[in-house]
Amino acid sequence: MTAATAARPKNRRRTGRIVTAVVIVVVLILMALSTKIVPKGSDLGAGPTAFSASAWGKTNFPKVQKAIAKKATPAATLATAITADQTAAAEKYGVDAGTGPEFTTTFTGTVGAAQDGIYPVTVSGVPSDLVIRIQTGPAINGTDLRDAPGTIKYGQFTNQIDYQNAASALNNQLKKQVLAKTDVGSLEGKTVTVTGAFQLVNPKGWLVTPSQLEAQ
Repeated sequence: MTAATAARPKNRRRTGRIVTAVVIVVVLILMALSTKIVPKGSDLGAGPTAFSASAWGKTNFPKVQKAIAKKATPAATLATAITADQTAAAEKYGVDAGTGPEFTTTFTGTVGAAQDGIYPVTVSGVPSDLVIRIQTGPAINGTDLRDAPGTIKYGQFTNQIDYQNAASALNNQLKKQVLAKTDVGSLEGKTVTVTGAFQLVNPKGWLVTPSQLEAQ
């Protein structure tokens, strides 16, 4: 074996070590360049802001009120359309809410006796076998206010919980901004003007969630 031949393995090992060292240096440089230094007290490193249902509801309730008022169909007109053809009525006046059409309506009528915060309202011009009721709390249930405008979609929220909380937040704002200004405990016998929404489950019975309510 010549001296040149013996030196080749050493040269290859030396070259390998140099290449490895260069690779390590390059990796370290790239890591340093990609590292973001966050100053103390900065919010740059914070995660996504948590959804505030309360704030969202306060901001969006007036928009929902306006949207429902703009779309609301007089109860007599809507009742006639639903009686004639539910599918056609849903296409013309309703919004697809998944499990059934969501309608917006407005009416004036006389309030009957309450049962668990739900009042029947006698409205002229609607079929005699149609029972219209309004829910006034203390518990406001359902997603009518969220679904009725047709513009608030699941994809606008991070998850199902936030989407559901948005509906609850609108119901809470209804209590604060509308129902709290009315003596809902003593509506029996009074004349009320209601604008609101309901999901059509039973064509002979509407449970309306009011977005606006005025009592005389």
